[in-house]
Amino acid sequence: MTWSILRRVVGTLGLALLVAYGAAAGLTGSPVVDISPVLAQTSGAPPGGALSGKSPTERIWGPIRRGVQGSVTIPDKQAATLVQSDGDNWRAFKNGPLSQFGGWLLLASIAVLIVFRLVRGQIKIEHGPSGKTIERFNAVERATHWVTASSFIVLALTGLNVLYGRYVLIPIIGQEAFAFITYYGKIVHNYIGFAFIAGIIMMFILWARHNIFDKVDLAWIAQGGGLFVKGQHPPARKFNFGQKCIFWIVILGGITLSLSGVALLFPYEITPWAATFKALNLVGFSLPTNLTPLQETQLSVLWHSLAALVM
Repeated sequence: MTWSILRRVVGTLGLALLVAYGAAAGLTGSPVVDISPVLAQTSGAPPGGALSGKSPTERIWGPIRRGVQGSVTIPDKQAATLVQSDGDNWRAFKNGPLSQFGGWLLLASIAVLIVFRLVRGQIKIEHGPSGKTIERFNAVERATHWVTASSFIVLALTGLNVLYGRYVLIPIIGQEAFAFITYYGKIVHNYIGFAFIAGIIMMFILWARHNIFDKVDLAWIAQGGGLFVKGQHPPARKFNFGQKCIFWIVILGGITLSLSGVALLFPYEITPWAATFKALNLVGFSLPTNLTPLQETQLSVLWHSLAALVM
């Protein structure tokens, strides 16, 4: 089996896997947590002659449910907050809109690729191969590409499993097998992430100078890259306009994925959101800046998941 055939086989299997996983995730969805506030039971006369109209239970648990903070003498000051209500909001958004958005986004992306393939067909070399081999990328560049691409695929599969696996895999393989896959998949995800970070850094060093937009790209844009009309070959330098766009999406997306991922690996040491919100408030936003480490972690999980789904 030649290398080109092997690549086509692997690509076909990968596409089939994404189609199956995306369809299952998008159509299955995720349960939405009901986070409507607890209603105070005020029917009847207040016990003990209370004038507030609230029962003793509501007077005690109401503020606790809303996140009131007491005082403790132990080093962990977060223990003074018995209930973190933001956790319900975080869980509802993660299991609801975020999961459903990701599932339908996967389906939409796959559908666009299929439609393009059916309409445009396979783009071949018009006059066939010349028989000459030209080295377009050297060994270091090829290694960088494959380290980044292969680590991204592993991260994507293990990450999708964390987000959707319980809804898709448990009915198929059972809880015990799912727990085994998820546990070791999480470990793999944590370590392979560093390979992805290294790949992103190498990509930037090797190719950033070749991906600066210039006037040559205007001709490429005017002709649609030659993707929709046969026989068109718009001019381009080492990378065309479309490849440059993909490059910067990968670099910027890879950076935000890496930063949020590292913040999740070291949740109580790296807390980026309070400083980020302070900077955004300088340009007109009104975001909270007094965040606990747990809130920082929750925001990092949401951002990491959203960025990964878009990537």
